[in-house]
Amino acid sequence: MDEALIRGLVPGVLGALVRRGADFAAAEDAVQDALVEAIRVWPTHPPREPKGWLITVAWRRFLDATRADATRRRREELIAEEPGPGPVSGADDTLWLYFLCAHPSLSPSSAVALTLRAVGGLSTRQIARAYLVPEATMAQRISRAKRTVSGARFDRPGDVATVLRVLYLIFNEGYSGEVDLAAEAIRLTRRLAATIDHPEPAGLLALMLLHHARRAARTTADGGLVPLAEQDRSRWDTELIAEGVGILQAALARDRLGEFQAQAAIAALHADAPSVGETDWVQIVEWYDELVRLTDSPIVRLNRAVAVGEADGPRAGLAALAELDDSLPRYAAVAAHLHERDGDLATAVRLYAEAARKATNLAERDHLTRRAARLNNRRGR
Repeated sequence: MDEALIRGLVPGVLGALVRRGADFAAAEDAVQDALVEAIRVWPTHPPREPKGWLITVAWRRFLDATRADATRRRREELIAEEPGPGPVSGADDTLWLYFLCAHPSLSPSSAVALTLRAVGGLSTRQIARAYLVPEATMAQRISRAKRTVSGARFDRPGDVATVLRVLYLIFNEGYSGEVDLAAEAIRLTRRLAATIDHPEPAGLLALMLLHHARRAARTTADGGLVPLAEQDRSRWDTELIAEGVGILQAALARDRLGEFQAQAAIAALHADAPSVGETDWVQIVEWYDELVRLTDSPIVRLNRAVAVGEADGPRAGLAALAELDDSLPRYAAVAAHLHERDGDLATAVRLYAEAARKATNLAERDHLTRRAARLNNRRGR
């Protein structure tokens, strides 16, 4: 049975139930019940029309749940008789669901969980395992999110930027448990890019593909972090790079630059370089200047300082860094790198140790600790 096919049908099935009068929370529960039934039945009795089958089963589950709940009996008058067999509506509710799941009243973690469930078709157990939290905890998070958005309607276009941020949060979780969230985010972003006439979803898709292309080279066999400068570039996925670059070029040609397109342009310049030394750092700085103009983000300015240090020398990078707040995440790590390149090993060792203490990721903490130890050894020699 094609699990990807089933999950791809979820938005249309959920949208069909909502249009028939079901509130979002009840409809989503019914769709999940229908998916479980499909997994049980389809291997031996595959339906001729999968979407229609799911809609019929989900609608029956919704009716059963509504009739069984005395507090919802007032909805009975809104529920029409069950439709007979016939062609399924071709309406695509995917875009509406993206915007609903990225509702501004939801926290980022709740928006991510609801997107994976309602648009991605993942079970609560799968999402919980991916985020390494108990299933009951994730179930509560999803239930609260569904209650928040139930009854929400959109009388104007939703916020594309919020949807993209949610998808990028999913992508950056990478892989844990049984669900590859990076691959899932790419799948969902592909669907969004095909649904909406806007270059930024394409820019985000390109960015994801270009980052994902380096995945195999990003860690050691024991899970250690390998920074970009030390990665074996022969292990990068050239097909993904070519696809990402092609998507980016088409998006940039529309002349509606957004932050994800600019980030993807930087990633493409890294991907295009045979080595760190051959990287076009001057052009990367120019793209960071565009990003600063678009976002005015201190994190973007921090990354720009690294690029300036490569393009114009470490002291220029340190000068750019000095303009920023030293409490920024990764500030100490960036300062350590620039001082190391400038030959000030004592300061670099101290800053690498400080950055390791502040690191929230175990792999990053180990990498920074090893970096400090190597520099100490060099100083001793």
